[in-house]
Amino acid sequence: MIGVPQAAVGLPRQHSLRNELNDEVHARPPEALVPPVRISQIALLQPDATSRDAPWEALCHLAARHGVAPPDRDVRHFSADFGAFRLKWERHTEFSRYTAILPGAGGDGFAASAFAALPADWVASLPGELIAATHAALLPLPREDSDPAEIAARLFDGNPLIGATLFGERGMAFTDFRIHADGFGRILILDRAMTPWQAGRIAQQLLEVDSYRILALLALPIARALVPVLAENERDLAEITAAMVEGQVADEPGLLARLTRLAAETENREARDRYRFDAAAAYHALVRTRIEDLREGRIEGLQTFREFTERRLAPAMATCRAVAIRQEQLAARIARATRLLSTQVDLTRQQQNQALLGSVDRSARMQLRLQQTVEGLSVAAITYYLVGMLAYVLRGVGVAGLPVPYELMVAASVPVIAIMVYLATRRLRRAVTHESEARP
Repeated sequence: MIGVPQAAVGLPRQHSLRNELNDEVHARPPEALVPPVRISQIALLQPDATSRDAPWEALCHLAARHGVAPPDRDVRHFSADFGAFRLKWERHTEFSRYTAILPGAGGDGFAASAFAALPADWVASLPGELIAATHAALLPLPREDSDPAEIAARLFDGNPLIGATLFGERGMAFTDFRIHADGFGRILILDRAMTPWQAGRIAQQLLEVDSYRILALLALPIARALVPVLAENERDLAEITAAMVEGQVADEPGLLARLTRLAAETENREARDRYRFDAAAAYHALVRTRIEDLREGRIEGLQTFREFTERRLAPAMATCRAVAIRQEQLAARIARATRLLSTQVDLTRQQQNQALLGSVDRSARMQLRLQQTVEGLSVAAITYYLVGMLAYVLRGVGVAGLPVPYELMVAASVPVIAIMVYLATRRLRRAVTHESEARP
């Protein structure tokens, strides 16, 4: 029967990450909120990877001060009732987010914040750099129609408002996306017929829109600073490629050194900035998703959240994408030019090597001829000395009464000795050549 637990079934060995991955879709759930409620949220960047545990340690100190069980070190989300307030903490890749929730209206709108209930010294000592801070007030929708002009004058210093109906007109929300004198932005949420979970979900989405849009814009100053640098690098590359076309062989090493330095600078910048540009695209996608989930309806005379972000945030993100693509294309062009110049340098080196081998070959032939000449002279010299020695011998024999004339015997010995010396020299050269060729 449906709904009746079945007997336990033996299952295969479970993957070590199954429970963690299954619970990921339930991470950072919205709080159930019943108006009136005051909410304050801050987001703190953690620029140093070594400070990753610092937010968790700060949270443990606060829990100890209020007698609340601290979270485990590895948790990414924590929510607990601290008595006077409820605190929600989220750990993200590069920032931590703290949300204080305090029931009650607390005066007119944003006169009192939820963060006022937290210890001031603890808030001031939180690790990281403040990147977003927002107050949200969840109030019941008044019986009379809410006038945006009156709301702007009373709660938003008269600034132009962005607003919309939400969840099929079950609620309304207003903001000016500005930082006020207390350092916080402001969001007013008016509840007409929302459930507590819907109210909590809307509050969470609007607060996330406010923080994610700032995090997305972190890439914009980098993109703006890169524009003149990329323009200068592109001019340098154009000069180098023009010199490659018109330059001489002697210029190639210098051009290759310039290209290599330009490639190293470009790769270093791309490696340094790629994460920021990719993160900006991811945060922008989150902003659009959160706004889509609000199911906005137009309020006459006001920009919706979608219209405001698409008008202001989308061009900035387009600039970041364009600069990132331009940097990637520059790196690819430099790589192509480097390969082309390297090929040209290799061809030049091969031609130089061929010329060097030809010179070595000519030198070897000249050395062979010189060696042959020296060998001929050596044969003549050795023959001369041997004939001289033989002459002394024959002279002694002639004195002893040899019937053959002394001069005739010396003359007859010359060709014989010369042939013998030549054959001996040739045999010795062959033996030396064979021995040298046999060596590895």
